[in-house]
Amino acid sequence: MNAMHSKEVEDVRGLIEQWADAVRRKDMDGILRHHAPDFVMFDVPPPLQSRGIEAYRDTWPLFFGASPQTPVFDIVDLKITAGTDVAFAIALMRCVEVKATGSNDLDFRLTICFEKIAGQWTFVHEHHSVPAID
Repeated sequence: MNAMHSKEVEDVRGLIEQWADAVRRKDMDGILRHHAPDFVMFDVPPPLQSRGIEAYRDTWPLFFGASPQTPVFDIVDLKITAGTDVAFAIALMRCVEVKATGSNDLDFRLTICFEKIAGQWTFVHEHHSVPAID
C-alpha cells in the first residue's frame, strides 16, 4: 500500500472509531456526522432497507431500546480498503441485546461504504447481517 492510500485508510478508520464511540454515548449528532443525505442501510431488524438520513436516524431508538443503559458496540475485527475517492470497511462487531429473560451477546457483520465528497470521507452505505440459523 502506498503512503497516500495508507493515509486514506487511517482517515476512514478514524471516522469508524468516532462513529462507534458516538453509538456508545448515544450521541445522535455524532452517529449521523459524516453520513450522506441519501445514505442507504440494510439492517437485520425491519425495515430491511432504510433510505435517507432521516430513515437511518429513525432506526436508532430500536437499537438503544434493546441495549444496556450504556450500549455495547465493540469493533472486534476491522479491515479497510481505500482508494483516493472510494473506500469500504468490513468488520465483525459485538453488541449486547437486553431481553426480558436477560441479556446476551449479539455478534454481527458490518460492511460500510464510503465516498469522498467535497474532500471529506462520507458514509454512503451500511450493511448489517447475522448468520442465518436453521
